Amino acid sequence: MLFEDLDTALAAARACRLCQHWLPDGPRPVIQASANARVLIIGQAPGQRVHESGLPFNDPSGDRLREWLGVTREQFYQPDLLAIMPMGFCYPGKGQSGDLPPARICAPVWHQAIKAHLPHVAVTLLIGQYAQRYYLANKPKTLTETVKQWQKWAPHTFALPHPSPRNSLWLRRNPWFEEEVVPAMRYHVQQALYD
Repeated sequence: MLFEDLDTALAAARACRLCQHWLPDGPRPVIQASANARVLIIGQAPGQRVHESGLPFNDPSGDRLREWLGVTREQFYQPDLLAIMPMGFCYPGKGQSGDLPPARICAPVWHQAIKAHLPHVAVTLLIGQYAQRYYLANKPKTLTETVKQWQKWAPHTFALPHPSPRNSLWLRRNPWFEEEVVPAMRYHVQQALYD
């Protein structure tokens, strides 16, 4: 779909009801963007707390992500700085070991329509395997290997693990991520936001 401007694209995305028949808590697309945004975060899908509040990453995952980025909560929720667009715009419901995967229909229907109106994005963060699989051609098979090869896509794109507390074990097993990748990513994010 093509839209004349970002406001029109966002209004259409927020009114989307493509998945309403199978979403357990009904549709509530969660997205943040401004045509002035300098950093684009592409995550997985809203969790239940985010679904209830309507604020992206309004949970412990967001706290860790803001720490990685070196931004305050106030800065994080400024659309002129950061655009936040998940792979699935609505909360998909609970699965056996966490939330269900993001709806597959959102990215093909909405991502390009919205990204077309984000001309100032200098850094894109691909959080989790779903975003990485969708956006990175010839990526390694595993998330760990993809994140390890971060320099392939940097400085314009960074592949990150999900900042969920569920990934604390992964972070402990892969200390190189917070020692090498986070400082490099933070530097380029800060450059994009404030230069």
